[in-house]
Amino acid sequence: MPYTQAQITTEAHRLYGLLQHVSKTKNTTWSLTDCETAAAYTLEINRIKQEKNAVILAHSYTTPDIVYGVADFRGDSFELAKKAQQTNADIIVFAGVWFMAQTAKILNPTKQVVIPAGRAGCTLADSMTGEDMQKLRAQHPGVPALCYINSTAEVKALCDVCVTSGNVFDMAQKMPGNELLFVPDMLMAQNIEIELARRGTPKKIIASGGSCCVHTQYRPEHVEKLRADYPGITVLVHPECAPEVCALCDYVGSTKGMADYVARSSQKQFALLTEVGLVNRLEAEHPDKQFVWEFGTCSYMKKNTLMNTLQALVAPRPDQVVTVDEPLAQAAQKSIYKMFELAK
Repeated sequence: MPYTQAQITTEAHRLYGLLQHVSKTKNTTWSLTDCETAAAYTLEINRIKQEKNAVILAHSYTTPDIVYGVADFRGDSFELAKKAQQTNADIIVFAGVWFMAQTAKILNPTKQVVIPAGRAGCTLADSMTGEDMQKLRAQHPGVPALCYINSTAEVKALCDVCVTSGNVFDMAQKMPGNELLFVPDMLMAQNIEIELARRGTPKKIIASGGSCCVHTQYRPEHVEKLRADYPGITVLVHPECAPEVCALCDYVGSTKGMADYVARSSQKQFALLTEVGLVNRLEAEHPDKQFVWEFGTCSYMKKNTLMNTLQALVAPRPDQVVTVDEPLAQAAQKSIYKMFELAK
């Protein structure tokens, strides 16, 4: 539908009001011209989603024009999984990566779920297959198995409980026995073992899988340099980072945990060792605070754009439509619902 210049201008100013504090890079902010370019897309997406009774879920690592221009809900994997479960929409558009959209479909088997980025991968989720998980369980019979939500449906289906970065330590502590399988994040597994020992409930963590292409890059020297360059700065880190990095930071937590920490804190200067999308969100939501970010961009998340979000709403390609075989979905569902049960 063509829009008048007045409509474009009004929408551009709405977006600019939300995005003017968001940095595209360290030195460039969203201009009114940038928002005018986005406005035609956001107007059309927001119109069509109402017509089709669609809801858009956007992970915090997607771009600000999606997060603030068209998303009905924004957050991390766990937040969005819950929203997907609660929505009354007929269509769920999940701006994220494949495993997230797959989880939304598992929780909403009767709804259409589409992902603008198509089969956008994740170095962490893609580091382990269902066959890998079968072999690991066979090697350690009777040992409880936790899988991080950043895993495929095949892996979730073979685990006892699905966990998030926000509840992983509590979930691991609740598991019976003194051994525990954890997949697919090798660095988070190390952090679990350290945290459980600190809590006085030590367990041997048997890990397999890989790591996040963003969080694995951070090193202790990055924290040391931040503290030298910005005396008194508060440093926040994700538990997908190496234990030696986490040990040097002021707060270790999930994407939501970091956002909540900033919202509660009276501090005005924060360093974020995470993906730039969260930095952008916090810049938009806390213009009175300063955020220092050195590097860390997920190219998979950035495959979601306003253009392919509109296209997926209007006429999704086969690779954008998420399907999960019913037996697999039901098996994976059990580990997710177990997490919901234990998290209460």
